[in-house]
Amino acid sequence: MPAPTKRRSHKAGLPPGSLVHIGKRKVEKTRITIMDYDEERFQEKEAKTIEECFPFKDTPTITWVNIDGVHDVDIVERIGRHFGVHPLVLEDIVNTGQRPKMEDFEDYIFLVVKMLTYDQKDGEINAEQVSILLGPHFVISFQERQGDVFDPIRDRIRNSKGRIRKAGADYLAYTLLDAIVDGYFIILENLGERIEILEDAVIENPTSETLQVINSLKREMIMLRRSVWPLREVIGALDRGGSPLIHESTVTYLRDVYDHTIQVADTIDSYRDMITGTRDTYLSSLSNRMNEVMKVLTIIATIFIPVTFIAGIYGMNFQFMPELGWRWGYFVVLGIMAAVAVVMIGFFKKKNWL
Repeated sequence: MPAPTKRRSHKAGLPPGSLVHIGKRKVEKTRITIMDYDEERFQEKEAKTIEECFPFKDTPTITWVNIDGVHDVDIVERIGRHFGVHPLVLEDIVNTGQRPKMEDFEDYIFLVVKMLTYDQKDGEINAEQVSILLGPHFVISFQERQGDVFDPIRDRIRNSKGRIRKAGADYLAYTLLDAIVDGYFIILENLGERIEILEDAVIENPTSETLQVINSLKREMIMLRRSVWPLREVIGALDRGGSPLIHESTVTYLRDVYDHTIQVADTIDSYRDMITGTRDTYLSSLSNRMNEVMKVLTIIATIFIPVTFIAGIYGMNFQFMPELGWRWGYFVVLGIMAAVAVVMIGFFKKKNWL
């Protein structure tokens, strides 16, 4: 996440609207796919050049152009110029450190959201910025890399399932947002399982590795919160904005996504509290373990204090100590020491200190 901030210096001194890719390059080559459809017709292709997308701007059918890889600023600039996108919007598209937001330009709506995926192999959350341009008959999505959560939407379009082929571009934009929010629930399920395992580990055997897991989860929850809380504002603005690009029938679905974002945000807050509580439990467990160790050491030291006192007396090299010349003196002193130790142990057990 901090990489985009470090690379902002590349734009220092440049005029507003200058396109400089800020962020990590995640693909070698930009990939452009086009899906054009209505209730009766459908076509899908992978474009070799960005100019193949231009004829779809004014067609009556619904067109979804998806661009994987925003590092190629030339492609972003050319498609933006043809579709009449403001230069500052294009600047935000190639800057992958944007906060989720929504901007209404009357002719089109610009959305920035964070798409999160969970890597089962590494156990890490991968974040990716997705920029969406919603026009009267088109949706253009910009992603940092190939691979997303939109495959079920593509299948619905191909197989004409549901109402997506009968609805407009606003409904397509809604389905993209809904798929991204649904992806958050998958992330939260995995995090919930990790938190449960962590709570058991903290109670049974807290180690330094446990603390590292706690800190890692805290960072992930912060990233999730930064992605979800602004998204509530984005969807709420779409719901209340009254844009002619958003039909009344789609507003109902947007409200459902808004409810989902609230649910995700509440779950994130609950998990944050659980992680904070787990950290406190970890510190308490370490403190209790240390107290137990100190308790045992203190009891051992207390038992040996009178024994050491007796040994110290008879360790003095005075000439006239009567017990030194006694034949059974050594064994008697050992017996006294053992008796003192037994009495003290019995006393500690009576007090429930052992």
